Amino acid sequence: MRGRNYREIKGHAYVRREFISSIPRNKIAKFNIGTPRQDYDFKLELRARERAQIRHNALEAARVAANKKLSDIDATNYHLLVKAYPHVVLRENKMLAMAGADRLQEGMRKAFGKPVGLAARVEIDGVILEVSSRMENLKEAKEALQVAASKLPIPTYVKKVLLKQTKVEGQTSG
Repeated sequence: MRGRNYREIKGHAYVRREFISSIPRNKIAKFNIGTPRQDYDFKLELRARERAQIRHNALEAARVAANKKLSDIDATNYHLLVKAYPHVVLRENKMLAMAGADRLQEGMRKAFGKPVGLAARVEIDGVILEVSSRMENLKEAKEALQVAASKLPIPTYVKKVLLKQTKVEGQTSG
């Protein structure tokens, strides 16, 4: 199957795990990487430009790519967080594609499909990945999120959020 078959959001989410016999395992190894601290200067958010579903293997590829770019700075100087959680179960009605398959296939009869993967539903401006760090690591953090965005099936953008206001020298309060 193609990725575009699962990218668009169609119908209700298939998430009731008590009714699903064999759910595929989530491929995201870690959701938190680095050191979560309170003294970071900024937070960069990778946000979605359109509403879509992102498969769990695409999220894992984006996380690995971002972490590899961020490995140049020390692991105590950043915090990478995967915000989108893949909870929607994707189904596929597998068909045979060989000689003589027309006599073995059932076609659209009982075409509910078997679970093949998981996906995270992301709305417009939904946060996918988040990187917190200090100001001297701003360039590396932006590059890491741009590389991670290339692994995702939807257009994205990076939003910067300041966590601390930096003091401007020469000004006095009063």
